[in-house]
Amino acid sequence: MSFNNIYKNKKILVTGNTGFKGSWLTEWLLQLNAKVSGLSNGVPTNPSHFETANHKERIRYYEKDIRNLQDMITVLNDVKPDFIFHLAAQPLVRLSYENPVLTMETNIIGTMNVLEALRVTNIKCNAIMITSDKAYDNVEWVWGYRETDHLGGKDPYSASKGAAELIIKTYVESYFKKKDSNVRLAIGRAGNVIGGADWAVDRIVPDAIKAWSVNRTVEIRSPNSTRPWQHVLEPLSGYLLLGQKLAEDGNLNGEPFNFGPTSEQNHSVAELLIEMQKYWPQGEWIDMSHGANKVHEANLLKLNCDKALHYLGWQPVMRFRETVEMTMQWYSSFYKNDLKIESVTASQIMKYEDIARERNICWMVKK
Repeated sequence: MSFNNIYKNKKILVTGNTGFKGSWLTEWLLQLNAKVSGLSNGVPTNPSHFETANHKERIRYYEKDIRNLQDMITVLNDVKPDFIFHLAAQPLVRLSYENPVLTMETNIIGTMNVLEALRVTNIKCNAIMITSDKAYDNVEWVWGYRETDHLGGKDPYSASKGAAELIIKTYVESYFKKKDSNVRLAIGRAGNVIGGADWAVDRIVPDAIKAWSVNRTVEIRSPNSTRPWQHVLEPLSGYLLLGQKLAEDGNLNGEPFNFGPTSEQNHSVAELLIEMQKYWPQGEWIDMSHGANKVHEANLLKLNCDKALHYLGWQPVMRFRETVEMTMQWYSSFYKNDLKIESVTASQIMKYEDIARERNICWMVKK
């Protein structure tokens, strides 16, 4: 088993467990025999991976809001986690324009409340704080951003993630690096993940799947925008590895790490849709890039992941076509209703681990 069995029988708290990344991370931790608790303020989509994978019956679930500090303290005292993976967020760029207050409260105040609850309780814990590649001040250069590059952002979502990073740094330097602190913390930055079980609005894959499943044409607003597409399991493997290494090495306390795909994964939205159509031939799309309802969105954002390779031994596993194939196979299984969703998700996690072994990816422990 991967990750040196570090998570076996450990108490893990996943904030944002009902979301896309959070639900996949929950399933992976269950496969690693962890004792998983989840915290979120509800189920954000319908359908939802949380519900279809029956997570409510398989973990301890707290329906709480990270914007409430006392709730966060109460949950920490109840769970006493060995590890926290903080994924709870308002994750949508377009919604951040429509509701900047919600975005700032959730992504900034919510993150501060997680940190403050850790400070107040001082539980012996390894905390992995997940922000975003959009925390970087994106000037759309062609090389990847390093962890030492400037943070910032033009849109409310990016600004909220940059601000969250500043607060995380403050708590690390002011509290978590002191000798009497039981908290170790590291930061994971990733973005543009795809995969089965994503049902969020204003995301290319779920927008296409929801339209195609009812024989509608999906409208695409930025078909020429290039993204470093990666399967959701790629950054999650980085988060899990980072948690392991943080527990083993206190020198990583406070360090940020990028988790992104290789340059081969950089494709336009149109290229992604064309690849998806191979598995859903009846699916159609139309270019709406000349429409009036447009907001600023980055055309190019790449990450340099040398630091993760050097210090963690992490590197991505899958290629672009494999990423799309696995994504579309998940949705196909969902709509055919031929298998239990938790079985589909678990089998894709095992397949991902098998590919890592076959390619001698160094973070994967040999069977």
